[in-house]
Amino acid sequence: MNIPLRQAADKLFTWLGLLSVALIVAALLGILLPMLWQGGGAVLFRGTVEFRKLQLDQFGRGDSAALRGEIDASAALRQQAYQILDAFAAGLDTSEFQTQVRQLHREFGSQIAHRDLPADQTADLKALSKELRDDLLEAFQAPTKEQALACLDKVLRHVEDDALKGTVAFTYFDLERRYRKTLATVFLSQRGEYAESLQQVKESLRGLLGPRPGERLPPVMMDQYGATRWDNALHHLDRLLWAESWTAPAEGQTLTRTRIPRETQFAGTPLARLFPFVRDNIHAMLRPQWTFYWQYVIDDGSSSGHYFGGVGPEILGTLLITVLTILFALPVGVIAAAYLVECAGDSFATRSLRMFVNTLAGVPSIVFGLFGMAFFVIYLLPKFGFKGSSILAGSLTLALLVLPVIIRASEEAIRAVPRAYKEAALALGASRFRCFLSVTLPAAMPGVLTGLILSMSRAAGETAPILFTAGVAMGAVPTSLAQPTRTLSYSSHDMAVGDKMAMLAPHNQFGMVMTLVGIVLVLNVAAIVLRARMSRALRGQ
Repeated sequence: MNIPLRQAADKLFTWLGLLSVALIVAALLGILLPMLWQGGGAVLFRGTVEFRKLQLDQFGRGDSAALRGEIDASAALRQQAYQILDAFAAGLDTSEFQTQVRQLHREFGSQIAHRDLPADQTADLKALSKELRDDLLEAFQAPTKEQALACLDKVLRHVEDDALKGTVAFTYFDLERRYRKTLATVFLSQRGEYAESLQQVKESLRGLLGPRPGERLPPVMMDQYGATRWDNALHHLDRLLWAESWTAPAEGQTLTRTRIPRETQFAGTPLARLFPFVRDNIHAMLRPQWTFYWQYVIDDGSSSGHYFGGVGPEILGTLLITVLTILFALPVGVIAAAYLVECAGDSFATRSLRMFVNTLAGVPSIVFGLFGMAFFVIYLLPKFGFKGSSILAGSLTLALLVLPVIIRASEEAIRAVPRAYKEAALALGASRFRCFLSVTLPAAMPGVLTGLILSMSRAAGETAPILFTAGVAMGAVPTSLAQPTRTLSYSSHDMAVGDKMAMLAPHNQFGMVMTLVGIVLVLNVAAIVLRARMSRALRGQ
């Protein structure tokens, strides 16, 4: 090959190498940047007054006086929205009206029973109350406005009855006036059509603003507050303002999504003005402001779907299992590597052992998980009082998983130590064991740490072994190695495949993954810095 051609080939391979590096960097950026963007939303976001209320109630953080001022400032607007909703709902769901009417009839009976009235007059008053009650109930249940108004007119004929004045029965006429006013703007013939849409409106408004003042708090924590983040608020606002349905243009065709403004859907009713009112005042109702939620890394996110809180227990569990895994695997791996290099000869047994180690390095992690469950969880550890999944079982399983990597990296590092180092130590009278501890192992430590870095990364990110031996989706922070624990890898997997509520808070899942990547990077950087310092020390720098 002539010189120009060799120079051209050299430039070509140089550019191909640079292109390969650029493609790898682009692929990493394509994976990490969206993850960082989405995961950053778990820490930096626009928190609403509901978020600040949550922080004060659950964690005791924040200024209670300032928060009370914010709540009071938004309460008036929220109350207006509730009044608009109630005015329309009264014409569709008359159960509250019916309950009040029946209660009035019982109270009136008790009231006249304590009066000294003739028996025939008492009977007449009870009969009149029963008649008014039945007429009102019939009006509340009437399918058309005409029938309802006819019943209300029958009730109104008794408004001048002197026998009812000054008694609780006069409240019948207050109910009559309220329902007559409601009928002026509600189409009873469309009651069934409006009922389903009204329920959707109520759910969206509840998701936006939370439970109404004075209402009993739901048992589920995520239902006790409104939208705590502005992005969630916009999602609930969209559901409030738009009615969505899926219809097929023709039989056999694909369903298409249709969106209709709720304002159009409820046109001509009192509810129509609710939607522009909420849209125009949503900022004043929720008062969003930028929030740096650094407590995400320490708070407990044990609510359903990790809807609230942080990943403190997951970080603790990940670090605990990773450190225990290395403590179990590193000494065994280094000792095994030292034996293979320093003691074992080039025999069939040694070659077979190396082949087994290489084979184990390629076994899928789920196989190790199944083995760990069968051997540690079910068979071995119960003999020592450990029942069920535990941190110890998970750490031992992961130690077996990373052991081949540590053995191979340590073996190559020990073999790479110059033979002159060993010969000099032996010539000075050191035994082979002392030579290994004092000369060979320190010189091989940078290479051993390389295997340690790879092992930590894999142990921290594995899911399958944790799934079978140590992981739980929810639970208290463990207090002993005999208990299972939450980890970042398992919890993010659980949110991705097993928790529908997690879809309502995708930032938490991305935040978990981002935190896991950050922990792995920190551990790797720490090990790399330690390896670099040891290498400089060995070179006498």
